[in-house]
Amino acid sequence: MHHRHTFPPPKPPALLRCLPAAPWPLARLLLCWLLAGWLGALGPAPALAQEQSTKSSMDQTGKDNTPLPQVDELRKQLDAIPRKLDEADSNRQLLDEINAVGTAAERLANHRTTELAELDLRLAGLGPAPAKGTPAEAPDVAAQRASLNKQRTDIDAELKLARLIAVDAEQRGADLVRQRRLQFQAALTTHADSPLSPSFWRTLRQAAPGDFARLQVLGADLLGAARAALDSKHRNAFQGYLLLALLLAVAGTWLAERILVRVLPSRLPTGRLRRSLLAMAAIVANVLIIGTAMQFAWSALKLGGPLPDNLLALQQATVRAAAYAAFVVTLGHGLLSRRRSSWRLLPISDDLARRLSPLPWWTATLSALGAVVTDVNAIIGASLAAEVLVHAVFALLLSFSVAVALGRLHATPDGAAAGDEAAHGRPDSEASRPLWVGLILAGAGVAVVLTVAAVAFGFIALAGTLARQMVWSGVVFATTYLLFQLADDLSQALLSSKGRVGARIHNTLGISAQLLDQSAVVLSGLLRVLLFFYMVIALMAPLGTNPDELFRRGSNVDHNLKVGDLTLAPQALLTALAVVCAGFVAIRIGKHWLSERYFPHTSLEPGMRSSIVTLLGYVGGVVVIAVALAGLGISVERIAWVASALSVGIGFGLQAIVQNFISGLILLAERPVKVGDWVVLGDTEGDVRRVNVRATEIQLGDRSTVIVPNSEFITKTVRNMTLGSAQGRVLLRLPAPLDTDARRMRALILQAFHAHEDILENPAPSVTLEGVQSGTLTFLAIGYVSSPRNAAGVRSDVLFAILDALREAGLALSPPATTSVAQAQRDTTPEPPLSAPA
Repeated sequence: MHHRHTFPPPKPPALLRCLPAAPWPLARLLLCWLLAGWLGALGPAPALAQEQSTKSSMDQTGKDNTPLPQVDELRKQLDAIPRKLDEADSNRQLLDEINAVGTAAERLANHRTTELAELDLRLAGLGPAPAKGTPAEAPDVAAQRASLNKQRTDIDAELKLARLIAVDAEQRGADLVRQRRLQFQAALTTHADSPLSPSFWRTLRQAAPGDFARLQVLGADLLGAARAALDSKHRNAFQGYLLLALLLAVAGTWLAERILVRVLPSRLPTGRLRRSLLAMAAIVANVLIIGTAMQFAWSALKLGGPLPDNLLALQQATVRAAAYAAFVVTLGHGLLSRRRSSWRLLPISDDLARRLSPLPWWTATLSALGAVVTDVNAIIGASLAAEVLVHAVFALLLSFSVAVALGRLHATPDGAAAGDEAAHGRPDSEASRPLWVGLILAGAGVAVVLTVAAVAFGFIALAGTLARQMVWSGVVFATTYLLFQLADDLSQALLSSKGRVGARIHNTLGISAQLLDQSAVVLSGLLRVLLFFYMVIALMAPLGTNPDELFRRGSNVDHNLKVGDLTLAPQALLTALAVVCAGFVAIRIGKHWLSERYFPHTSLEPGMRSSIVTLLGYVGGVVVIAVALAGLGISVERIAWVASALSVGIGFGLQAIVQNFISGLILLAERPVKVGDWVVLGDTEGDVRRVNVRATEIQLGDRSTVIVPNSEFITKTVRNMTLGSAQGRVLLRLPAPLDTDARRMRALILQAFHAHEDILENPAPSVTLEGVQSGTLTFLAIGYVSSPRNAAGVRSDVLFAILDALREAGLALSPPATTSVAQAQRDTTPEPPLSAPA
């Protein structure tokens, strides 16, 4: 038998107790439900196991019918939990214990509430108690009433105590979170010996023999377990487990990738969904395979007998690190796809993908190895000098890998980039890079510099936190990008009218294609918002932050600036600034989403789209400013008083602006003028290009733009040529001598109208004799065109044709009467003059 050294349950070393956990929570959250069934090492977390045990022991209606805990037991459990968080205490474990007690108290209170309601119903069935001076009720009824009242009193008292315990547990949990935050802040500012100083290496040299001896104990246990498995009757099984683990880790991943590439594309719908689903399937498959391989390796060691506690802890650390490394490597492979550019999710060139392909391997290897070494230090109880060295080394290595990646991002050869852009349409130049990508890269560069500086000056805890958070943020951003793509692709594949599922819904249920497209865009937007929320939560995971802590408001700054009745705290100023920045960014994103993604799938006209987007932008700006002022402590009532004081000045000084604003709202509501209309307003005639809240833009025939205040459209007469119909009218008044053959001239004019290809047949052109005045006949000719924008050109062509036809027929117009007839018609009728089309 091998030597077995037993250790107490390992506690994190002093420096590590306030450092962030290893960066694998997201991979575990996504895949633990797949691994939990057969990866014993990744079994339910202590909190989950305790909660499940609590459920089974507290739920009276459970399968084992165990009784509910007593209030006194819950109070003893809560009082046994320390109120102050010591350095050796695990914050997560204490919070799990407190939450378990609070959950049990709430369930007990709910159960007692149900029992109390049942007793009230039974008492109501007995009827009201007899009043004084009335005959007493039957003895059995009186005894039953007394028993029920006694039970009700006891249950009500227990209910109140249970609720009090639940409230106390919640308050205790909040207090522990506050203490944990203070400890974490103190740990970040802890100063150790710098690796550049001789004292650092002197302390490490002194602690090295003890650390090496502890490490030898762990190695001896590991070798002893291997010898015990080899010396036992399970020798063949031991070798088989190890061989199977090796085959799964090497050949399994290779085979899984080729199976997915050959099988999935033929079974998945065409389009972008193939890429995102293939990447997600590859991540799940590789994590399962690597996790299974590690589990087989440890199962081989268990053949010789149960493992000691230190090896069980090492098993959990290695399995988690392997699963995390597989997750990161496969995620990077799916995003970059160096060999298959058509499956690449990131819009980058082949050359850039090739140069970035080693980055996922570096990140996964360094992060997983650093996590395992950190856990080994915790298992063996390594010295503080060893902890400092491990964190300093891995902080520098992670910073170096990120710096190399940033350098490769900025070192794109112009020729290769241009060739790849032309070939694949994937620009990766600085000009085409989104703003948020530039901000992330800039933040990574700053974090690299700060990490190296922190290590150099001896702030190892701060350096380790920055390095871990930097790598973890990159993994979270990459995972969120993949999930964003998957959400968009799933929404389009399931609801879009262009997909097979959407087409079947359209044909089967009769839902319009436009409504399906709108639903797909809305579903994609909702999923993106939900994923963004959880991305923020995941970014805070290494810092030990949960959703309640993320949105809990509070300030640790005691020095505030007080101006009159207004108190300005530094946190309040930062909060207001963050609200303004985030609010206007959200408004811009929302407006872009409406105009580019949602509105194209609606039947709204371009003018209405622009008006709605503009109006929502104004409303959103007002809301953001109001919320920011509320964050500063300026209530809505104070804002109302300020608005009332300014109303007088607005009424006089800004009267025109307010009038135009109200007129713009009326235009948006009644829509007498919209984008694309041909309007005549006084001497201005042209196309409406944009309707804003304050003014309207009209483009004239010479391509110039006139900005017309909206009040002009409300207070003046506006002629909308395309409001009722999009057709235009060509109107001609032609004077002729009194002795002209009127019928022949009418036929020639009609022939000229019919001969022009732009004159519509329905309604047909017409020529009427408008009148006889001063010895002159006046012919009124009217024809219709498809758009009033074509009326001027068509009118000119028809006039040329009429003049040629009259000259060939020997007929002539009457020049002396032209001016007088046109002037007379202009004075007596609302028709436009000869030179203007109607």
